Amino acid sequence: MASRPESPTGSTLKARRAPIQVEVRRADLSANQPREAAFARRLLEAEATAIRAVSDALGPAFHTAVGLVVGCADADGNVLVSGLGKSGLIGQKISATLSSLAIPSHFVHPAEAAHGDLGRFRPADVCILLSYSGETTEVINLAAMLRQDRIRLIGICRGTPDRSSHLEKLCDVTLTIGDCDDPALTPAPTCSTTATLALGDALALCAARRRNFTEDDFAKRHPGGTLGEMLRPVTDILRFVVGRNIVPVRDNLSVRDALATADNSGVRRPGALLLTDPRAGTLTGIFTDADLRRLIERDLSDLDRPIRDLMTRAPQVLPSSALVRDAVQLVRESRRDEIPVVDESGRPVGVLDVQDLVALRLVQSD
Repeated sequence: MASRPESPTGSTLKARRAPIQVEVRRADLSANQPREAAFARRLLEAEATAIRAVSDALGPAFHTAVGLVVGCADADGNVLVSGLGKSGLIGQKISATLSSLAIPSHFVHPAEAAHGDLGRFRPADVCILLSYSGETTEVINLAAMLRQDRIRLIGICRGTPDRSSHLEKLCDVTLTIGDCDDPALTPAPTCSTTATLALGDALALCAARRRNFTEDDFAKRHPGGTLGEMLRPVTDILRFVVGRNIVPVRDNLSVRDALATADNSGVRRPGALLLTDPRAGTLTGIFTDADLRRLIERDLSDLDRPIRDLMTRAPQVLPSSALVRDAVQLVRESRRDEIPVVDESGRPVGVLDVQDLVALRLVQSD
């Protein structure tokens, strides 16, 4: 019986499995940085040039495509988007943008359409077909089938001046992005996908504008995350609200009496007093904790002066109809910690404290 070869020893296995140690020299990395930056700039400039070319070429075909999308949405249809490979990934984003703008949309994989997904298409629908070459077999086959069913088709492709691609021949309207990819720069699709995405965004947003889609409509469809928070009414996030936990103070009281009135209200006081006209009840000024500290450091006798003489008159305010994003912008511009919120008549509704925005992670605490 032949003897079996000896198995490698444990030390031999460890030696074979030991990872190859590669020394990374910081000097080499530093030397490559200028070349990498130069290449990145070339690529970004090429993509920007591709978008500018698409912008310059916009014409009647684009407006026709917008009309098809608007007509589809108005007829309670769906805008179906299809593409293969990188075009498919771009198509999914375009579809998501349409949906966020109240234009119902779904992505359909062109290869799976013939295996049951054609059931998604209805007569009122429109399909946007993406193919840079205009000759992608799966996309062309889908276009041919949908054309037989009289589904309106919008194509987005490279386009050629001397002859029409199969996609262009099958679609009702075609939007072209030009021959923008440069193989000498990179073999991967970059400029073409960027230009297609930008054109798809323009198509979706123009259709939404034509349908009078408003910011309120957008907010209803984006209740979550930072975007949703920014689109909420500012009154939704106020911790200090008049009639609930804050009492406006008449501006004809002394500083001492104004502070006592606020403290005797039985509720937690914010970092500022809202001061109002004794007759009209409209906001006339604001007196902050910082104002009180400066007063005490300067002259205690000022506590007996009318607070209207020491308050900040006509402070920056937010209307009660403002959105959270308006509050964020005002806080960043004014660098104030407390901003009064007033109604249409100028009467105080509450105080926006900067901590209300910090808690939502919309601004950073200093």
